[in-house]
Amino acid sequence: MNKNTRKRNVVIGCLASAALLFAVIVGSEIVTGVSGKKIDTSEGLEIIHKAEDSNVTAIETKIQKLEKKESSGEETRSLKERFASTAVFGDEVTEGFIEYDVLNVSSVISGTGMEWKEQVAKLKEVNPKVVFVAYCANDILDSEGDTEAYIKKYRKRVEEIREALPDASIFVNSLLDVNSAAVSVEKQYKKLEDYNQELREMCDKMQIGFTDNSALTLTQYYEEDGIHFKSGFYPVWAERMAEVASL
Repeated sequence: MNKNTRKRNVVIGCLASAALLFAVIVGSEIVTGVSGKKIDTSEGLEIIHKAEDSNVTAIETKIQKLEKKESSGEETRSLKERFASTAVFGDEVTEGFIEYDVLNVSSVISGTGMEWKEQVAKLKEVNPKVVFVAYCANDILDSEGDTEAYIKKYRKRVEEIREALPDASIFVNSLLDVNSAAVSVEKQYKKLEDYNQELREMCDKMQIGFTDNSALTLTQYYEEDGIHFKSGFYPVWAERMAEVASL
């Protein structure tokens, strides 16, 4: 609805209200003529004028605020609404979206306690338009520093997702960084940047989106293990994905 249509509707609504009140007053005047009693209608007329002024002003103010919000591009939908046709697919790192009530259960398909084929079947059942693949830093440990072997495994995952959902847009999240406490326990984490560079190149070759999350992993978001994240991280991460996919 455009600006002129809104204002026209406002005017019509206000006039209708005023007409109704005016009809009541006129009716009172008729009754006066019949009964011979004098009824003071000045108060009623004053109410009409005040109602017209206050209603129009209040409603126009609301319209102006709404138009300002629309023109500024400010997002009014919740993250759950924006991810209604999107699935975040991966390992235990994705579970925080459900645990902290950031996204709906149907928007998160975690592989924890689920076989790979079962996870892909679940994804196909949900049938999202957009899929974000997300794995935590622990995912690299089995590769023992061999980035080539890791990318080969990751590419196979994406190919199976693409086969299950040929019309979906696929985005690969960068491996989320860890803090120094985690690196002191597991030296392989030092190569996370190398793994992410390989993932980026893989996405370029497969012509799918790559979501760089390196700016999101701030110190205050880490749990004590330096790998997993506190509740405050998940809305920030979801906003990042929504921005990349224009959700």
